Amino acid sequence: MSANTPAEAAPGPSSNEPNPRGSETRGSDPRTSGRAGPAVDGAKLVRERRMNNAKKNWALFRSDVPALIGAVVLLFFIVIAIAAPLIAPASMLDVTKQLDVPRYAPPSLDHPLGTDDLGRELWVRILWGARVSILVGVAATVMSMIIGTIMGLAAGHFTGLFGGIIMRIVDFFIVLPSLLLAIVLSSVLERGVFTIVVAIGLTSWASTARIVRSQTLSVESRLYIERARILGAGHFHILFRHLLPAVMPLVLANTTLTVGGAIIAESTLSFLGLGDTSKESWGTILKNSMDVSAATSGYWWYVLTPGVAILLVVLAFTMVGRAFEAIINPALRSR
Repeated sequence: MSANTPAEAAPGPSSNEPNPRGSETRGSDPRTSGRAGPAVDGAKLVRERRMNNAKKNWALFRSDVPALIGAVVLLFFIVIAIAAPLIAPASMLDVTKQLDVPRYAPPSLDHPLGTDDLGRELWVRILWGARVSILVGVAATVMSMIIGTIMGLAAGHFTGLFGGIIMRIVDFFIVLPSLLLAIVLSSVLERGVFTIVVAIGLTSWASTARIVRSQTLSVESRLYIERARILGAGHFHILFRHLLPAVMPLVLANTTLTVGGAIIAESTLSFLGLGDTSKESWGTILKNSMDVSAATSGYWWYVLTPGVAILLVVLAFTMVGRAFEAIINPALRSR
């Protein structure tokens, strides 16, 4: 054979040689085209899912009229607490500058909420008292939630002797009257706002720990926790990467419900004279009214004004907390 045939001059690719245009050939095949789509952005999907969940939860919250009213009341008190120095300067609390103001003046146009035994306007004291009462309530609740969450996670995750010791500690704080222990701590430690925060925070975390423990035990039985253990995840990874995010919604809902109790505890300690007398708080106003026998002397506004303020804030926190609890637990919504 003296001449090459066209097949010999341009041989096609054999099965043993790589095809440099293999991807193009596969892409042009109608049987395989369309199988390989664009790369999926996992982070974007997570953001979209979270945004959709947030919109859904906000819609559920808006449908709860008591929760909306509670949120408005809370926003009002928070705003006046922050803006108290602008609305009512601290000089309005100075007794020496209120000598021309009548004492025990009932509510009127000149004195919207009346005056106290030293001639100070009660609405001014309510404004400044909101700063301390709400701050102490929120700070003590945050401290209680942190301790209760850590102890509850540890009690639910660890088994054996270590978990048993933690639960015995939790049981001890549950049985012990929290208010009595807070009174003892406030009496021993130096008086001040920080002392009240510590006293309330250290004595009110046990109930949160039991709630978190029960939720942790439920999450521990799920398959992805078992898969994480098989893949070699340690205790720290499981606790803070899997268990903590799972129990956080429940913790946040319980936080709003606990703030009201912390505000009542602060008012009780201040009423008993264990608070900082140099700071205005709603409990201090109640104590001052008791010292001058305002209730039996007919000065009802002196007692009613701080009492109504405490009632409104505690009730508002409770309504908002119930709404959050219903959003987290669908069984409550069905009722």
